[in-house]
Amino acid sequence: MSFFKNEISFCFKYIMIISILFANHDGLRAQSDTLAIKTTIELLFEGMESFDSTKVKSVLSTDAFLKSIVKSKTGETKIIHETAQEFISLTGIKIENVRIDERLLSYEIKIDGDMAIAWTPYEFFINDIFSHCGVNVFTLSKLAGTWQIMGIVDTRRKTDCGK
Repeated sequence: MSFFKNEISFCFKYIMIISILFANHDGLRAQSDTLAIKTTIELLFEGMESFDSTKVKSVLSTDAFLKSIVKSKTGETKIIHETAQEFISLTGIKIENVRIDERLLSYEIKIDGDMAIAWTPYEFFINDIFSHCGVNVFTLSKLAGTWQIMGIVDTRRKTDCGK
């Protein structure tokens, strides 16, 4: 009887250990995906700051969309639409003596399988002079094991940057 009791106890412990390992595996995968998403976004900004359109292109899906929500001088909300190709082309144009620096203040990343969003408040500087602030919302998809940016929507404003 003692043998069976020990066997049952061993099996129970084994099942518990396996369950914990699988639960941790999902947590580790989520951490890995979060890191990969941050890396994808950081590569985009590295490409923008170095005027490297090849690097920018490497993280955008071929049909990515870019939209900016801005206020006109009269206070009217407008949406600026840009294609991925237009954005890629613009990032490859180096302007002498101009340095851009978009500083991401934080990341809030949500993942569901092969889809994710990242909410990133930012401040934008040109030659170390404040230009504007806002929030980027990235929509990403994991394609062939790699996170790609499917779309970016951002807001732009010159005041109320702490919100």
